[in-house]
Amino acid sequence: MDFLRPASLDEALAMKAATPEAVPIAGGTDVMVELNFDKRRPPALLDLGQVPELATWTERNGHVRLGATVPYTRIVGELAGLLPGLAMASRTVGSPQIRNRGTVGGNLGSASPAGDAHPPLMCVPAEVEVASTRGTRTVPIAEFFTGPKRSALAADELITAVTVPKAAGPQQFAKVGTRNAMVIAVCSFGLTLDLAARTVGTGIGSAGPTPLRAEAAQDYAAEVLPWAGGELDDEVAREFGELVAAAARPIDDVRGSARYRRHALSVLARRTLRWAWQDRGRWT
Repeated sequence: MDFLRPASLDEALAMKAATPEAVPIAGGTDVMVELNFDKRRPPALLDLGQVPELATWTERNGHVRLGATVPYTRIVGELAGLLPGLAMASRTVGSPQIRNRGTVGGNLGSASPAGDAHPPLMCVPAEVEVASTRGTRTVPIAEFFTGPKRSALAADELITAVTVPKAAGPQQFAKVGTRNAMVIAVCSFGLTLDLAARTVGTGIGSAGPTPLRAEAAQDYAAEVLPWAGGELDDEVAREFGELVAAAARPIDDVRGSARYRRHALSVLARRTLRWAWQDRGRWT
């Protein structure tokens, strides 16, 4: 197995074009597990850890452009005010050591339906920036995932960044796992409220072949929430939760049954909607 170590983005793209089978690696929190268990044996690894263009984030025109190799620890420490939902999800990723190494770019690259970063990116929604020697393009997050661990990336492309709108209101993230920490989600849910536009965004994780949005739940909540002021009605929260559960496409597996996932999602949706509604005063 060859080990490729570019020092710039141009060099990385040239190496990927020359060896399309090379697997990108930054933190290695997913790839190294597969290598250790002999589930993958690529001809080359493409180490992106020394590519400076991928390791920064910038804020511009109401959006944050997050470089592909910015680790979760930095998201928690530097972006909690701008991207609170993504920061919440980042806090739940593995152990401190994993958060120091793991990246959103790597999470997107693996395209697992259970990726913790995916629901908060789906609910905003974000755009994925990908590049090759042929040029750069952006892919809406909902179109990026094409199946379990499959994405819209071409063989010669690398994820360079994800562009995320700054929070325009409260955001929440919650997940259910078989233990409290260092666990793959049985299911997860992200929520965002845009108080000015009076819209609701949702993101469902680990309950379908790809991350999902609950469009009917979003439309329902946007229509019935008391945006002008008032408390959240119990019936509104219950119906919202049921619509989120109905949007899921779960399966039975070793982590949980489809029935349990739907039930858990309805609970997570109710809770996160309540938490976000209670938090809206900080945004007015």
